Amino acid sequence: MSDPPIQDIVIVGGGTAGWMAAAAFSKLLSPACSVRLIESEEIGTIGVGEATVPHLKLFNQVLEIDEAQFVRETFGTFKLGIQFVDWARIGDCYVHGFGQIGHEYGLLPFHQYWLKANAQGWAAEIGEYSLNTAAAARGKFMVSAQDVPRTSPLADIAYAYHFDAGLYAKFLRRYAEARGAKRTEGKVVQVVQRDGGFIDEIVLESGERIAGDLFVDCSGFRGLLIEQTLHAGYEDWSRWLPCDRAVAVPCENVGPPTPYVRATAREAGWTWRIPLQHRTGNGYVYSSRYISDDEAAANLLRWLDGAPRAEPRVLRFTGGRRKKAWVKNVVALGLASGFLEPLESTSIYLIQSGIARLVNLFPDRGFSQTLIDRYNAQTDFEIERIRDFLILHYCATERDDTPFWNYCRTMEIPEPLAQTIRLFRDSGRFFRNAEELFALTSWVEVMIGQRIMPQSWHPVVDLLPEAKLRELVDGVRTVIGHCVDAMPMHLQFIDRCCRAAA
Repeated sequence: MSDPPIQDIVIVGGGTAGWMAAAAFSKLLSPACSVRLIESEEIGTIGVGEATVPHLKLFNQVLEIDEAQFVRETFGTFKLGIQFVDWARIGDCYVHGFGQIGHEYGLLPFHQYWLKANAQGWAAEIGEYSLNTAAAARGKFMVSAQDVPRTSPLADIAYAYHFDAGLYAKFLRRYAEARGAKRTEGKVVQVVQRDGGFIDEIVLESGERIAGDLFVDCSGFRGLLIEQTLHAGYEDWSRWLPCDRAVAVPCENVGPPTPYVRATAREAGWTWRIPLQHRTGNGYVYSSRYISDDEAAANLLRWLDGAPRAEPRVLRFTGGRRKKAWVKNVVALGLASGFLEPLESTSIYLIQSGIARLVNLFPDRGFSQTLIDRYNAQTDFEIERIRDFLILHYCATERDDTPFWNYCRTMEIPEPLAQTIRLFRDSGRFFRNAEELFALTSWVEVMIGQRIMPQSWHPVVDLLPEAKLRELVDGVRTVIGHCVDAMPMHLQFIDRCCRAAA
């Protein structure tokens, strides 16, 4: 006989993580489960994350959120990828675009044919064979077209969003409360555990006691439940991801919004530039070993496109993860579960993924250790593969102009990443490991963008006659060019479909 079902879910902490969880649970688990969220306006949230990966579109679809309304209410824009400037060498620029590079031919990915054409000296830059990359460079954007053949690149356009994370949390709060979620204002001052260490209830500063069956820790870096109470432990990855600070400041818009994030390598880290409808988000992610907070803030202000709209805000962090994201009846989401710097905009995705995993492995009040172990194993696998993808940007560099880049260029890297690089450098091969977030296109674009060029290509490519190879490669480039020509400008699309109120 199974144990009684979960009836009361208590979420400790608001922000993006808390309200994403509350929205999902109120949609998918109500009315069987009550959802209550505890947050304090005094504590506040980090709230600087403004860019996502395409998976958020699926999250919003599951919640049946209207895309145009969501973009309007969060002052959002659209994202086709990330532009990387000065990473492998000063003067380099490439785009990690979402979507595909060309199309498969004879069971091989297109980039294998491009490698031979490039070695022969007649291929264009690889980005010209990707709709997302080519459109981003020209400031074009549209959603997938319904009136084109299914084989057209315009029929399946992968994109993500830039938005105001604080407004997204408020948007989801309204959504969740409309579906029965309850919000309580207050600070947690005591956590009450029963025999075995499970949490029975939390006590607020007001004296109110809130009991629950399942507790979701969204309390940020401090990990009020998962760490301060249950002592899950933390695995520090700063030897591979040396940046431990970020200074953020918004500025006035200058020019139309780009349909991509710009990540520019700097002397002790990198800066982000994220265009929204009403402002541009900017930040400098850096290592405090190589630059002071004051100098980093001064440099960021100097690099802004427009006038700053707030004072610079410094955030401190240690890249890594909780050794266990689920302990007893507590599941940690967001910053409470770990932190990877925002280089590839994965923070909100990891919240979404954790929520989906929890729903799929949802327990009863017996809290099966089998379910808990599976959740933790899948969480570990996912974040480690994302970690390795981020490390790739740092270690695959030829820069030796500053002590920071000398460290990154010469540091030891995890062996799975080293194997991935060796395999690609050999003959351009990459094999996706199970359900890891970043697929072949992402790894290929970043490795080539970081000047990891394969020594050869798949031998089957040589079976293709030269004329057929040219027809294939040139044909893809021509089709991509025509498709981009047909797309509207990013700002035109926003004005027509989802312009926010002033």
